[in-house]
Amino acid sequence: MKNKLLISGSIIAALFLFSSYTYYSDDEDKSEVLIKLMMQGMEYYHYQPPAINDGFSEEVFDLYLKKLDYNKRFLTKRDVDNLYKSRHHLDDELKVGSFEFFDLAFNIYNSRIKEAESYYREILNRPFDFSEKEYLETDFEKMDYPRDEAEIKERWRKALKYQTLSRLVNMIEKQDKAMQEGGDENMEVKSFAVLEEEARAKVLKSQENLFKRIEKISKTDRRAEYINAIANVYDPHTGYFPPKDKENFDISMSGRLEGIGAQLSEADGNIKVVRVVPGSASYRQGQLKVNDVILKVAQADAEPVDVSDMALDEAVKLIRGKKGTEVRLTVKKIDGSEIIIPITRDIVELEEVYAKSALIETGNTKKPIGYIDLPKFYADFQGTGGRRCADDVAKEIEKLTKNNVSGIILDLRDNGGGSLQDVVDMAGLFIEQGPIVQVKSRGAKPRVLSDFDPTIQYDGPLVIMVNSFSASASEIMAAAIQDYDRGIIVGTSTFGKGTVQRFVDLDQFITGGSNIKPLGEMKLTTQKFYRINGGATQLKGVVPDIILPDEYSLLDLGEKEEEHSMKWDEISPVTYSTWEAPVSGKISKLRADSEKRVTENETFKLIQENGERFKRSRDKNSFALNIDEFKAERKRIEEEADKYKEIEKTIEDLRISSLPQDLSYIQQDSVRQKRADNWHKSLNKDPYLYEVMNIMNDMK
Repeated sequence: MKNKLLISGSIIAALFLFSSYTYYSDDEDKSEVLIKLMMQGMEYYHYQPPAINDGFSEEVFDLYLKKLDYNKRFLTKRDVDNLYKSRHHLDDELKVGSFEFFDLAFNIYNSRIKEAESYYREILNRPFDFSEKEYLETDFEKMDYPRDEAEIKERWRKALKYQTLSRLVNMIEKQDKAMQEGGDENMEVKSFAVLEEEARAKVLKSQENLFKRIEKISKTDRRAEYINAIANVYDPHTGYFPPKDKENFDISMSGRLEGIGAQLSEADGNIKVVRVVPGSASYRQGQLKVNDVILKVAQADAEPVDVSDMALDEAVKLIRGKKGTEVRLTVKKIDGSEIIIPITRDIVELEEVYAKSALIETGNTKKPIGYIDLPKFYADFQGTGGRRCADDVAKEIEKLTKNNVSGIILDLRDNGGGSLQDVVDMAGLFIEQGPIVQVKSRGAKPRVLSDFDPTIQYDGPLVIMVNSFSASASEIMAAAIQDYDRGIIVGTSTFGKGTVQRFVDLDQFITGGSNIKPLGEMKLTTQKFYRINGGATQLKGVVPDIILPDEYSLLDLGEKEEEHSMKWDEISPVTYSTWEAPVSGKISKLRADSEKRVTENETFKLIQENGERFKRSRDKNSFALNIDEFKAERKRIEEEADKYKEIEKTIEDLRISSLPQDLSYIQQDSVRQKRADNWHKSLNKDPYLYEVMNIMNDMK
């Protein structure tokens, strides 16, 4: 019989002040303790906790159901109706540490998994008829749950038929290409029927592997998914990390993993790229992009493994590997095209992360313009004497001013953030002194972080480049420069992440209890960023002074794409003095001139068209299961993708050169020289940089 939990008093640790628990029994319910700790911590210290009531219960129910069966291929409507009876009772269960609803959902789901295993074997045992005109619908949110087992089976049939068709067309195209190129005289030319049978066999093997992985998912793992549905209703960045998941998170965030160097997330049954680590193997290879969906993973030329519906940690195990080995990712791009990206695993090259500068000229420049690229706001958090980005940017500015540049461009595109103190110090390089950002905790007055150094490192024309993947610290930097009227922000609206999270080890609140440890960690949103003008960067991000067309501008990207994201709000502004030579009076003219150039520029026309194509592809939710229609659609996508490669053509009027002070260092090492050459070539193909150069020339 269980002993009751004994509350031994208050503990102050890290961010939390709540009860510690003492255990006297080996059979104490770990799950009950875990959910009570989570709920108590989120209630007391989350920045803006919701009321735990029937409305909260509904949101947890809906989110968990979506996580449990997003594709609606396991649960029937009768199952959901059975679960629906608990929709308004989850808040009551949470208050007493009960998992009654979870246990019911777990048992129903497990029984449906066993049934689905028999479905796919039966369906893949017979050839598909690809001459039929039928379609796979994928707008799962608008679809109802299947009425019965027969309707579930039909959904599985179409999904498996689509997977088989995709593999079959790939095999046909590969064979046709080999024959056109002469092929091997011993090459066996296979009939359509044989290729179709082989495609089905590959899908069967993929499904067998999928269900083997599902069988290995323990009830504890499933319970963690449920706990995360509860936490995600607070906000998308609050969550529970079991010990193994926290380890994977630490590896992905460190950027030092011997692998591809990409941060991944699991969303709606897909493994999606959310960040490419600067300096990593993926970053240097160049083809893997944010929002790419990883479909398959192959070790070099081995048979690829389908990672659709795979748990994130399982997919990571396949992608991770030793330095020097090759992994091949089959990736679905945002336009719907599929490509295979070969990446040789490697550690992060730190030099690719650090701030670097170049001199840029066009036909209109009388003096060069300085360009500083900052991939992230790095810092030496351990205090071991490592580099800080604010110091490095100051050094780059010093070198640029010695080259008599007529303006400076600071590029924060794709910069996901980092050290807050370095933002404050870096902004101070361009202003005399004053507040940079407000940081607010729940129930407390905002804390103002200010630059107190009256020295101005650079007082000339300044442009900051941003895009929809500039986040967190990048947004604070751009917002401060904009609020001070110190420089012009150019690009697209930023990501909109204006919250701060902290990790807390749950074991620290347990006295004894070795039988239930480790419990894992909780990531909790505890603070929010506000501009010095009082507005939050959350959700809205920073809107540039001059907006340029972007391929992603028609898509809901960034924080606004997340469910339950915290809302935008504002607080009182702080006192600050704008720049003595404000740029705001020039913006209307600069914007009009830029819009005229962009309208007439063929590359930007292609960018706008490509954005519309991305939007159509994202909105597409019906896919042909007829082989002729499938081939025609694939050919159309490939031809369109080829057309938009023109966006990356070299701009002859854009001239990039290294700083004289850097040349001897670069030329000492052939690897450094190659890295610099590749960087300059990429800048030479950047239409955004070229337009910013035009804007900078207009400013002068």
